[in-house]
Amino acid sequence: MILPIYAYGSKILKKKAAEVEQDFPELAELIANMWETMYNANGVGLAAPQIGQSIRLFLVDTSQLDDDEDNDEKGIKQVFINAEKLEESGEAWLYEEGCLSIPKIRGDVSRPPTLRLRYLNEKFEMCETTFEGVNARVIQHEYDHIEGKLFTEQLKPVRRRLVKRRLENIKKGAVDVDYPMRFR
Repeated sequence: MILPIYAYGSKILKKKAAEVEQDFPELAELIANMWETMYNANGVGLAAPQIGQSIRLFLVDTSQLDDDEDNDEKGIKQVFINAEKLEESGEAWLYEEGCLSIPKIRGDVSRPPTLRLRYLNEKFEMCETTFEGVNARVIQHEYDHIEGKLFTEQLKPVRRRLVKRRLENIKKGAVDVDYPMRFR
């Protein structure tokens, strides 16, 4: 089932999410709905707060970028539950990011290229993995969502000022998208 994506200005997007318990009701169905919602909106990642669930769950499918000439890495398709950043390393690099909750706004964000993460997979098995490049970046972006942070907070001040009016319009629901959204 395709779920509405909560838009910029929704309080849930600024709230630190709670841990997911193993007995969370209908978790497999929620994950399936999140995949369907993400693909319907042409996304490469989606966090539970973006669909109105303040829990530490996100998913990523960067395999969609495998044909991208600028991407030398092999993509991943993965679910992350109760993720915990262990280490970020390397010289931070700028990359233009966007967000399904903040449609039609993009901006350069600086992030380290290497991320070591501890998390549970959808079978609740403990994993610890190091991710690089675009895979690390997408995970970092989605991880920020479960921490109540948005990519727009990391934009340079000049860029933030330039998008301020468009952000206010999103808050008011004055944005045209091809997927269901929920405003405030």
